[in-house]
Amino acid sequence: MKNLAVSRLRGCAFLWLLSCGIIGLPPVGSQSTTNARSLHSYKVEVPATELWVDTKIDLRAGAKVRFTASGTMSYPAGQSPMDRFSTAGSFGPAGLSRGFADLLHQYPVRDAGHGALIARLGDATYAQPFAVGESKEYDVPVAGRLYLGLNQSQGEAANATGSFKVQIDLLAQGSASAAPATAGGPPDAPIAGITPQLLAEIPRRVTDPDGNPGDMVNVFLVGTQDEVLQAFTAANWVQVDKSAGSSALNAILDSLEKKDYLTMPMSTLMLFNRPQDYGLAHGEAVKVAMSRNHLRLWKSPYEVNGRPLWCISSTHDIGFERDQRNNGVTHKIDPDIDNEREYVSGTLAATGLVAQRDHVMPADALTTAKTATGGEFHSDGRIAVLVLKDTQAKGN
Repeated sequence: MKNLAVSRLRGCAFLWLLSCGIIGLPPVGSQSTTNARSLHSYKVEVPATELWVDTKIDLRAGAKVRFTASGTMSYPAGQSPMDRFSTAGSFGPAGLSRGFADLLHQYPVRDAGHGALIARLGDATYAQPFAVGESKEYDVPVAGRLYLGLNQSQGEAANATGSFKVQIDLLAQGSASAAPATAGGPPDAPIAGITPQLLAEIPRRVTDPDGNPGDMVNVFLVGTQDEVLQAFTAANWVQVDKSAGSSALNAILDSLEKKDYLTMPMSTLMLFNRPQDYGLAHGEAVKVAMSRNHLRLWKSPYEVNGRPLWCISSTHDIGFERDQRNNGVTHKIDPDIDNEREYVSGTLAATGLVAQRDHVMPADALTTAKTATGGEFHSDGRIAVLVLKDTQAKGN
């Protein structure tokens, strides 16, 4: 009887607190994802000597997974003078705090701990690795194969010891289609509004400020400014610095924070009689001064199905060469610029923010030419077209 009275008293107190608004009930149908029941569990071991491990798990777009990791890895003390400032010792899945010497190495995830557990979804060419650490819940943007890895260089893997044990819980299945899409995004299909008349209006090439013809316009994007910037950010492209002064300051600040500096500015080029609206880069840490994927982006005066059309000129810096305009030194680009066109297309599509994709051939296709600095390039002449998901459409 005493226990019954206590239970009734607690029940009355609960109802009083609820009626006063001091506490509340969760919405109908809500569930804490942390406590969500797993539909299926997988266990994968990631040895310290591996950069990437194929989990053999194919995930659908819209799936949700939960990672839980444990274990210990170790790095031996460094041998070179610079490695005295590096991180060494034993650590868990969160990795070691980055040291100044880590700025001399190229790690897959620039802001994650040294040696931390990381993951990627799909082909290594386009998929952007992300930090996992000790635990993480992840919403799958596009269908693809799941890989687990470590935030380390090949040389470090050779001397590392230990392993991480990872449990992967599938919390939601995702879309009905289990087949991975091409390069982590939608397959090519005709896009309404990309007409021969529109292609004829857009210049095939950009120019330098003196009017010398330069790089090819090789990618179109359809979407608002916010949608465009959101897609590039999700794909780990970064906006470059606008001047040498801001470049020097950002390089110092990034170094002090033990981050890779990837936002070195790029030269000004012209399209539609104005400089690029944005310069973006997908830099390679350590080698960013000589080697990086980069592009210039202009908002065109045209629309496709009522949405803005953006024009991109993208190239891949692979070294240095003589500037034939003034005998100075300039960046040398990969002459096969179609590779960079596909890199832009693939990295953006892998975010899950691309609704449609196609390649179109203009009537006056450009297949070979020289940059404004004199370097040669070649192409099959096609332009990649990507329509971003319409965030302003009803239901999105």
